[in-house]
Amino acid sequence: MLKGVTLLLTVFCLNTVYAQDLVVAKLRSETSRSIKKDTDTSNWNWKHGGLYNLNVSQSSLSNWAAGGDNFNMTINSFFNYFAFYKKERQSWDNNLDVNLGFVQSTSQGGRKNDDRLDLLSKYGYKMDTVGKWYVSGLFNFRSQLFDGYSFSGTKANFTSSFFAPAYMIISAGLDYKPDNNFSIFFSPLTSRTTLVLNKTLSNLGKYGVDTGRMIKRETGLFVTVNYSKAIATNIYYRGRADFFSNYYDKPENVNFFMTNLFTFKINKNFSATYNLDLIYDDKIRIFGPNKKSPGLQT
Repeated sequence: MLKGVTLLLTVFCLNTVYAQDLVVAKLRSETSRSIKKDTDTSNWNWKHGGLYNLNVSQSSLSNWAAGGDNFNMTINSFFNYFAFYKKERQSWDNNLDVNLGFVQSTSQGGRKNDDRLDLLSKYGYKMDTVGKWYVSGLFNFRSQLFDGYSFSGTKANFTSSFFAPAYMIISAGLDYKPDNNFSIFFSPLTSRTTLVLNKTLSNLGKYGVDTGRMIKRETGLFVTVNYSKAIATNIYYRGRADFFSNYYDKPENVNFFMTNLFTFKINKNFSATYNLDLIYDDKIRIFGPNKKSPGLQT
């Protein structure tokens, strides 16, 4: 006798926004990621707000002819907080994204399926009265919160941890913002630091850091492109693409990072999000048949 029970528990999507006269979709696109701003900001200095999204799904099967795990549960969460300052010609934009995900199944046990910490801060000084060009300084930090593992069957291999790796970018350049939805930041002088502060991983020479070392510093060209737009009713997109070229080590091999976030607003209290990240780093050579080739990470 075939019995199947599938339970889908979707989710608690709690959107919290602290701001004035703007909805979540407009507030969440910060400057480097195109925060929507009031035209006249003479009466305020700071604006801040955020979003919290929690997704839970669970399924169970019994005597299911097609096969599958008897039990499977997935928990994913997304947290965003931003703080924006503007006064006369000065602007300062700060944004924090935290992604966490966990999967528990009968056959594979518990595993992390998402873990990302991304902090971005950018200060700008308006060069022209029109307000399209800014002299800017940018700081970006990316890492994760918990230990990461790769799996061969049921065997877990330790691959990453907090600050292992971590990436820091300190950059000075020009920021072009023709409107509230699009911006390009260009810097001919950027410092990029890769940290692997775990001795086990640093001794293996992971993430482009020399074997036994914990820090690798690079100097090069940096460009970041940001775009945000409501692409349909209750559907909002925010994207960012970063490009970095090391002046002194194979400048033709450009490091690439792209994040894409789609927000689907269901009603006042419920929404859904879809996030896709793409990463290419020529110095991370852990892919291919011999685990010594670079590859696109998704």
